[in-house]
Amino acid sequence: MGLIEAKPFPARAASNVSATPGAAPPISIVLCTHNRVGYLRSALESIFDQGETRHAYELILIDNCSSDGTAELGKAMARVGLLRYLPEPELGLCHARNTGWRNARGRYVAYFDDDALAEPGWIDAIADAFASTPTAGVVGGRVDPIWEAERPGWLSDSVALSLTIVDWSSEPKSIPDVRVEWLVGANMAVPRQILEEIGGFDPRLDRIGTHMLSGGDVFLQKAIVERGYGCLYYPAMAIRHLAARTRLNKPWFHARYYWQGISDAVMILITERPSPGRRFVMAAKSLGELLRHPGELWNLLGSSNDPAAFERRCFTLIHVGYIAGLLGKARA
Repeated sequence: MGLIEAKPFPARAASNVSATPGAAPPISIVLCTHNRVGYLRSALESIFDQGETRHAYELILIDNCSSDGTAELGKAMARVGLLRYLPEPELGLCHARNTGWRNARGRYVAYFDDDALAEPGWIDAIADAFASTPTAGVVGGRVDPIWEAERPGWLSDSVALSLTIVDWSSEPKSIPDVRVEWLVGANMAVPRQILEEIGGFDPRLDRIGTHMLSGGDVFLQKAIVERGYGCLYYPAMAIRHLAARTRLNKPWFHARYYWQGISDAVMILITERPSPGRRFVMAAKSLGELLRHPGELWNLLGSSNDPAAFERRCFTLIHVGYIAGLLGKARA
């Protein structure tokens, strides 16, 4: 079932063409998908429902090893000119995102998720964001949740951020440190030239099948900022993103935060390339810090519905995952 009621696609998306025949469109929208054909249709509808925009665009659908009818849907829409359909046979979100920018013709590459809905004006806001800050190397906007089930009472705002919720300000703002505030790959745009300069997304990060690795989008943002480009939060570039029923339970958050720790370890392995001995020392140091707070370790065994206690449990699991990653769980 999709996020919104399904309706026939338009015979042709009028804005999904270059402003000048044969010319490259300013914006390439890259939508990567894996076995979510029900949600995918609604995500595509939200882009087509943008109507007439001030900026021409192309839409590229990257099918990352789907087996659920995504190929049939994508090929059918490609035949009538609604999008470009490209299969990516190597499983992994970063592989799919890299295939997207490498095949993009636009000056800017905007990433969108298969379980999201673009708000009205989203496409124009992408161009407006870059126009407002010519030095920006990456821009992104607000992401509001679509709660597929009732929000649990034990879910604090801080922990809920892992559901791809972003609302840093009601006004545009620069993000100098992506460890504190960040943009998300579900709603992020980068000049193609910068993606080529950096080499795109690191395929050692982010989801690969059922592995809950993450951080590919933030790792890319960090690389962009380190090269002197700006990172801009532009709230008018707004979408809504599914907070799936299957994720609104404690085991999912436990796994999500444990894998966040492993992802943090992978980033260290990529950037610092520590030797096995150095990895052991780093893990021992982190374990020592954890042991200095035995109450937090006991909290891992708890089942309290207190939001503060659950939040501490999740953040402790980041440390546990980080240690496990350094000791061998992480690969880079």
